[in-house]
Amino acid sequence: MIRRFILLSLAVLLCGAAKAQSVYAHPWMQKRVAYLGDSITDPKNDGSKQKYWNFLQDWLNITSYVYARSGRQWNDIPRQAELLKAENGDSIDAIIIFIGTNDYSNGVPIGEWYEEKGEQVMYAHGQPKKLVDRQHRYMKMDKDTYRGRINIALDKLKRMYPSKQIVLLTPIHRAGFYPNEKNWQCPEDYTNSCGIYLDEYIQSVKEAGNIWAVPVIDMNAVSGLYPMLDEHVQYFKDSQIDRLHPNDKGHERLARTLYYQLSALPCVF
Repeated sequence: MIRRFILLSLAVLLCGAAKAQSVYAHPWMQKRVAYLGDSITDPKNDGSKQKYWNFLQDWLNITSYVYARSGRQWNDIPRQAELLKAENGDSIDAIIIFIGTNDYSNGVPIGEWYEEKGEQVMYAHGQPKKLVDRQHRYMKMDKDTYRGRINIALDKLKRMYPSKQIVLLTPIHRAGFYPNEKNWQCPEDYTNSCGIYLDEYIQSVKEAGNIWAVPVIDMNAVSGLYPMLDEHVQYFKDSQIDRLHPNDKGHERLARTLYYQLSALPCVF
């Protein structure tokens, strides 16, 4: 009798689990998603026929609005956002920003997130309020530094789309990119003209998540793409001249990673 009861209970649990699994819907299914960024997202870039967002579009029936352009840096995100707003208003659900590798390659200084000033502010704690001396920090809106550009862009987007999900993707690993004699970009194990490694640009994107209350997906880590090794050139356009841009296989791997990473984030509120 007890054995029969246990078997029946297990059957009920298994049926319940199967039913729960069958009704699961990815939170980004059939949503309207805008993509801002650079050549890795730009549909006109010839590194691949299919971009990561094409795969997500197919798998999740997403409606895609792509404003990314090759060669662009963080200072172009406000322009892309303005064009998105002008053409689509508020009729989107989320925005994904995938940019930063060109800021590194062009030697944009990292800069600072804040500038501080000594000020007086009213304060009370168990006694009547009074003016006290405090340090007050302000977001540094410096168009000539990486962190300043991120501040400018996210300040604009958070004001322009306060009810929308905004997700940042870190730049991925990059090896050599040598399309011609006047465009010869070193791999990431060299510093740029500012003496800074790519790592610091990636770390700044992760810091921006806490500063601006936006989720960050660390594609540099979780995508698994590592063009510094010859074994990984299968994921990039050309083993000799372009280990920067993923090919179709590389974009599919990016997309599969994003599929599961995005499943943990709401798309609409």
